[in-house]
Amino acid sequence: MVNKVLVAIQLASFAQRLKVLCTNVVNYVFTSFPKARLKHQISMLPWAFMKTSLLFLLFLFFEVSYCHAVTTTRCEFYNATRCQTLKQDCNETQECEQAEPGKRNHCYVLWQNSSDGKPYIKLKGCFLDNIGCYDQQKCVETREEPMKQILFCCCEGDMCNSNFTWEPSPTHSPTIQTPKPIPSTNHQVILSLVYTFGALLVIGVVILLLFWLYRQRKMAYFNEIPTLEPIPIPPSSPLMSGLRPIQLIEIKARGRFGAVWKAQYKTQTVAVKIFPLQDKQSWITEQEIFKLPHMDHDNILHFIGIEKRGDHCQPEFWLITAFHEKGSLCDYLKANIVTWSEMCRIAETMARGLMHLHEEIPANKADGYKPAVAHRDFKSKNVLLKSDLTACIADFGLALVFRPGKPCGDTHGQVGTRRYMAPEVLEGAINFSRDAFLRIDMYACGLVLWELASRCTAQEGPIPEYMLPFEEEVGQHPSLEDMQECVVHKKLRPIIGDTWKKHPGLSALCDTMEECWDHDAEARLSASCVMERVALQARLLPPPPATNVYSPHPPSSSPPPPASSSPPPHHSLLLHPSEIQSNGPLPVFSARQKESSI
Repeated sequence: MVNKVLVAIQLASFAQRLKVLCTNVVNYVFTSFPKARLKHQISMLPWAFMKTSLLFLLFLFFEVSYCHAVTTTRCEFYNATRCQTLKQDCNETQECEQAEPGKRNHCYVLWQNSSDGKPYIKLKGCFLDNIGCYDQQKCVETREEPMKQILFCCCEGDMCNSNFTWEPSPTHSPTIQTPKPIPSTNHQVILSLVYTFGALLVIGVVILLLFWLYRQRKMAYFNEIPTLEPIPIPPSSPLMSGLRPIQLIEIKARGRFGAVWKAQYKTQTVAVKIFPLQDKQSWITEQEIFKLPHMDHDNILHFIGIEKRGDHCQPEFWLITAFHEKGSLCDYLKANIVTWSEMCRIAETMARGLMHLHEEIPANKADGYKPAVAHRDFKSKNVLLKSDLTACIADFGLALVFRPGKPCGDTHGQVGTRRYMAPEVLEGAINFSRDAFLRIDMYACGLVLWELASRCTAQEGPIPEYMLPFEEEVGQHPSLEDMQECVVHKKLRPIIGDTWKKHPGLSALCDTMEECWDHDAEARLSASCVMERVALQARLLPPPPATNVYSPHPPSSSPPPPASSSPPPHHSLLLHPSEIQSNGPLPVFSARQKESSI
């Protein structure tokens, strides 16, 4: 009752203010200017509508926010499909995401009554802004139930969906209805004002939307989350056509586009990446990358198949790939340190995989043409380690394919993980060309090389704890503004330890990573150049003796080499990166192209 009184008072005050505002706008346009300028003023009417509509929206937001007191921050969560797979009790508490201004969060229940009247719950959780749920403190379904009908209710308030009921509305018998009272004059005025300004609001919103779209195209504004054109879902791969007996075992990781499960498929352990409905586009993009010709590569995650699971209410999109127990490079470095030879193996195979991704490979008898692909979210979390510590690249949900003769399009450039964004991405100043996107990957590659070097036992002294790039400068959860200030304005880069330069191999690797993260994108190295440099250093520099007490590997027990009259080799015999003949900065050439250019 109190809320209804408050709404009535606020509505009356709101109508009076709207009347004054409308009068002022009309007087301003038609009486404040000479007739000679009438044509110009008429041309300014859209701006007047936009200003009026903006004031209306702001006022309406504050009025509604004032009256709405009940908030929903958490709900009871349940997913019958997932719980049947796991075969365990799955009642959980879901923290609702913060609603946008002017919108509300609700809790909901989706269930079906069995023949004996027992409810069979299908889904529970948070529900975003539905006017039918406003001010519903209890979760009650009031519709009559046809045969096998799905029942639904929603409510407001924390955990309000813990209890739910079905109370069908009783059938009303014909009754003599009393005539409704004739609305008063004040009520008619209020309704007229509301209808009038409702029409003005619609016009203003349309004009604002058109103006906003025009400004977006004019200023080439970048959103952090990409907006991609919807494309048809490709048919399932032959290996996974139809549902297969895949048993989910445990969640290994959660990412921006879903969760990664360790699973069992027949006698094979596989990884299943499960995308929710709102991330279906990433599922489509990732499988399209995997299905390109020549993508079956040792340093690219092995693709097995796809499936669509779940029901129509909440479908799930599965991507099945090979499973690697060691996990991502990021997680491995948190718990382990690496020797010089291990670091070289990881760095070389990682660069080899990135080189293969960036390369254009002509068609042959066995396979078709492979276009160049930019990863656009390259980081240590997306580099997986096999059992022999060779690397393979994963997660192509943001990847971009560059087909010959076709522009890459007006795609959004500010995507990926903020910490690994190149300066030109943070500035929103990307040249939308193939080479520009490949150089963005190489900037991130330099940061991953730094992560590897920071946990290598070749440096003198104790090995520091693992840290993400720029973690010391901006912490673990930087904002876009934090990264812009650090990388673009201050031009900072991860700190290279003094002891790194004392080891000839690490010193050369430091030069390589610095050339990868160069502020000038055109000066950055290509993936093939990085691969060649690391491979050469690994061949020329023997593994150092394992004297570092922090190394997890014991020193070799092989007998010492026989004495020689010749002096021991000096590290000056090693080639410095500046002495290595490379293919220079991008564009990337394949081995066939380099041979033909000699």
